Amino acid sequence: MSGDATAEPRPESQPRQEQTPPGTLGEMDPKPDHGEQSYQGHGKLAGKATVITGGDSGIGRAVAIAFAREGADVLIAYLDEHEDAEETARYVEQSGRRAVLVPGDLSDRSHAKTIIPRAVEEFGRVDVLVNNAAFQMTHETLDEISDEEWDHTVATNLTAMFTLCKDAIPHMQPGASIINSSSVNSDMPKPSLAPYAMTKAGIANFTASLAQMYADKGIRANSVAPGPVWTPLIPATMPAETVAEFGQQTPLGRAAQPAELAPVYVLLASDEASYVSGARVAVTGGTPIL
Repeated sequence: MSGDATAEPRPESQPRQEQTPPGTLGEMDPKPDHGEQSYQGHGKLAGKATVITGGDSGIGRAVAIAFAREGADVLIAYLDEHEDAEETARYVEQSGRRAVLVPGDLSDRSHAKTIIPRAVEEFGRVDVLVNNAAFQMTHETLDEISDEEWDHTVATNLTAMFTLCKDAIPHMQPGASIINSSSVNSDMPKPSLAPYAMTKAGIANFTASLAQMYADKGIRANSVAPGPVWTPLIPATMPAETVAEFGQQTPLGRAAQPAELAPVYVLLASDEASYVSGARVAVTGGTPIL
C-alpha cells in the first residue's frame, strides 16, 4: 500500500439509503441475491425437518431456499415482514417442500416458546434448528442506548436462542444439528454496535458449550460468523453514508450476498458434517477471526 493521501476513495458499494427497522426487501437497492435463481440442491438434507428464525429475508431466506432445494421442510419464524416471508415460502414450496410461516416477536419469550411446539406439530420432530433472527442499532455512545433497547437486543439475540435450543433438544435425534448465527463482531466488536456485538460473542460461546453438553446425544452445535452481508437490517439500522460504504473494509472489498452464506449452513446441517461440532465458521470476506 502506497499510503498516498491523495488516493481516490473506493466507490460506493450501494446507493445511500435508509429504512425503518426491521427493513424490507422491496425498498432495497440493489436487491440482495438469496440464491433464488442460482442455488441448486443435491439432496443433502432430504426429508429433514428444519426451523429457521429470521427466515423472511437476508441470510435466513437464503438458508430457507437452500434447505428446501436440498430436500428439507422449513418452518420460518419472522417478525412482521409478511410479504417477504410469503415470498420465501413460495420459493420453498416451488422446491416441492413444506413451508410453515410463524410471525411474531421472538423477544417475547411467550411467543418464542410457541415455535418448537409448532414445528413438532407440523413435522413430528426437529432435525435442524437455525437461530438467525437478530436486532441491532448503531450508536456512538452508551447514553444513546436506552435500557429498553438493551433489553430488547438481549431478548431477541440471546434469550430467544436459548429458549428455542432448550425446547428443540428433547425433539432431536442423533445426527440433529443446531446452527446459530454469530458474527465477525463476536471477535472484533464494532464500538457503534456494542450491544449487538456483545450478544454475538455470547452466541458463539453458548454454542461451543452446547456442542460439548450434547455430544453424547449425537446432537451437533456450530455457529456461523458472517462479516458484512447485504440484508434489510443494514439500511434499517445504519446511517445512509455507512450503508454506501458497507463491506468495503473487508479484504474482498465488498459485502457478501446472502446466497454466499447458505452453503455453509447446508454443510453444517448435513450428515456430511458428522464430525463438525463446536466450530465457529468465518464467512467474512477475508477478515480473520480468532
